[in-house]
Amino acid sequence: MIDKLEFFIALTRASHFGRAAEELGISQPTLSAAIRQLEEQLGVILVVRGSRFQGLTPEGQRVLEWARRIVGDARTMREEMRAARKGLVGHIRLAVIPTSLSMVPRLTEPFQARHPNVTFSVTSRTSLQVLSQLEDLDIDAGITYLDNEPLGRVTSVPLYFERYHLITAAGTPLADRQEVTWREVADLRLCLLTPDMQNRRIINGHMKEAGVSVKPTLESNSMIVLFSHIRTGQWASIMPKNVAESFGFTEEIRMIPIVEPVAEHLVGLVATHREPYTPLVSALLHEARASAATSAFDRKILSPHGSPILT
Repeated sequence: MIDKLEFFIALTRASHFGRAAEELGISQPTLSAAIRQLEEQLGVILVVRGSRFQGLTPEGQRVLEWARRIVGDARTMREEMRAARKGLVGHIRLAVIPTSLSMVPRLTEPFQARHPNVTFSVTSRTSLQVLSQLEDLDIDAGITYLDNEPLGRVTSVPLYFERYHLITAAGTPLADRQEVTWREVADLRLCLLTPDMQNRRIINGHMKEAGVSVKPTLESNSMIVLFSHIRTGQWASIMPKNVAESFGFTEEIRMIPIVEPVAEHLVGLVATHREPYTPLVSALLHEARASAATSAFDRKILSPHGSPILT
């Protein structure tokens, strides 16, 4: 039944029999037959069918919750047995918001030093996609904002605060300032992340606090595209300082703190809240706590006893 439950999860994720079958590497008739067999075993109809997939029945929604739980537990059991035989080995799927991609080596480098037989895949995703993929068991963990929008039922480990700066070329308006306000930045020719990114929603919120609205002349879901336009001297952007620094900017690019208000947002590692965790996720959470505890500039997110706050 485990295989059929995994097929069912894939179908609900794709909302299409053909795409789900392609993702699973099986034929569409094989997938359809497996779902019908699962329905027969459970004695309920799971999928609303027509000429195409039309969603889940109420019973299907409930079975989906159980399927995620059962499949997750089965994967945890398999990983525990493999770890007992071979030590920690396997692959971690990590989804990360674009502004945090440059911070990933803080986790992956020390983790792989401790566990050289573990590999990673790192993908760039919006904060909503991170949470959705966690729920669908498509990833093992994510890095996203912890303090701005609801996270749902996850385990989180704070890693660092994102602090916002005006990023602009030398010689452009405001480039010679020691600090700028959100109101002043709103008047510049801006390139920003797309509205589906939480970083953009955060920027919009702070602009609204300052009594202005942001009207970028260019939007992209790629940080590289934004940096390329900043370098032309024709655009400026609003970014966390750590992102700008990761691109190795020279003196030709200025990073100016934005005030009124001074904005900070907490970023951290998230994983599905479940006990027991898989050995890989458990080790990754441990590494995240160690990383936060040893980051001197982020000490204010630690408890009085020096351990990261865990939610």
